[in-house]
Amino acid sequence: MDPNEPAAPVQRGYRLIALIVACALFMEQMDATVLTTALPTMAQDLAVSVTRLSSALTAYLLALALFIPASGRLADRFGARDLFRVAIVLFTLGSLLCAQAPNLPFLVVARFLQGVGGAMMIPVGRLILIRGVAKEDMVAATTWLILPALAGAVLGPPIGGLIVTHLDWRWIFYLNLPIGLLGIVLTTAFIAETHEPRPFTLDVVGFLISGASISCLLFGFEMASQPGRAAGGVAAILVGLAIGAAYLRHAKRCKDPVLDLSLLTYRSFRLSVIGGSLTRMTQGAQPFLLPMMFQLGFGMPAAKSGLLMIAGAIGALLTKWAAPVAFKRFGFRTSMIFNGLAGSLGYAVCGLFRPAWPMPIIVVTLLASGFFMSLQFTAYNLVAYEEIPPERMSAATSFYATLQQLMLSMGVCAGAFALQMAMTFTGHTVPAMGEFTVALVMVTMISGAAIFWNRRFARDTGAVFH
Repeated sequence: MDPNEPAAPVQRGYRLIALIVACALFMEQMDATVLTTALPTMAQDLAVSVTRLSSALTAYLLALALFIPASGRLADRFGARDLFRVAIVLFTLGSLLCAQAPNLPFLVVARFLQGVGGAMMIPVGRLILIRGVAKEDMVAATTWLILPALAGAVLGPPIGGLIVTHLDWRWIFYLNLPIGLLGIVLTTAFIAETHEPRPFTLDVVGFLISGASISCLLFGFEMASQPGRAAGGVAAILVGLAIGAAYLRHAKRCKDPVLDLSLLTYRSFRLSVIGGSLTRMTQGAQPFLLPMMFQLGFGMPAAKSGLLMIAGAIGALLTKWAAPVAFKRFGFRTSMIFNGLAGSLGYAVCGLFRPAWPMPIIVVTLLASGFFMSLQFTAYNLVAYEEIPPERMSAATSFYATLQQLMLSMGVCAGAFALQMAMTFTGHTVPAMGEFTVALVMVTMISGAAIFWNRRFARDTGAVFH
């Protein structure tokens, strides 16, 4: 298809499109969370220390930092469907190579290849959904998209525990192969290709500067969440912020920057970025703090604590039916104000859990928290793009995905920092229940602050999706 031809017409089979994209996101989210469970076993098999194995995680983060910002421009040049298919191929091939890794250097290269594919799947997948689904179907389509991704993140730890216990750790990566192959086939068969009529330009200088800044920030957040590496993490974050300031100066002079800050002039996009970033920080801290609390505070085995976290995924599943009704009945603005507070309050209540609490109450609280947070992200992911013109949609999706990845990583850092501060105050070397309470309340205050921006949405925000 000629890049100068107009975009293909909207496709009406939104469930199928959403599920095809979700297939890739499920694979990526599950892979990211299942791997952390298996690190000790992998290190033993590859005859390296666990700390050295962290370089495999770092390689993946580096690929994300480099290629998420460029994904929108590449989609304009090569087409969203073709690039999405290439991303799945790279991720699947990287998974196969990870499973065959005989040593650490081989694994690091394979993880980088995986990261290149993963970096493009999130923003390009969302771009396919926006271009391929009618606006009146977007609420339902977004819920179909977000649920498998959330499920992958929650199911990862228990699946990782089962694999490590009963199978070889390499099956963590083999699991991606059938999902990836299915995604490639379905993408080819059912998703139409689209190009936006704009010339391809790549801001090489901005690509390098933004990649360096995001890399430092991601590594900094990752290091700051690990015991004994906080100082190095803070240093990396400061360097990342300094390089980010250089990118801001570059973006003002560049005609077509790789991360287009002028998108923030659109009110709904700007408010979704701010409110969504605050909320994602809390969401990023939750899977870090809660499993640790269940294991250290409750004395649960890892497998049982992982299974308990599935309650949040079940709550998110309920948004499939609730989102269209809630947004139509109350509107997006009112829904975001209420859901943001309810979801934050739910996670704060999780900090009050104690071993003596009845298990049904704990499960219901996790379920409700997952429900409200999923509904909140569904709203943010929709209204962010309602004012964006079609020719700028690819830039908007890559911008949004970049911040999404940063904020989730920063959430882990915030959770670890809050927990460490509480332990420093009490003098404990191992966190007790009180420290987990303080940490969870502190991180939920971050998402609770999003109400100030949620109230600034126009009252008719999201009306185009009804």
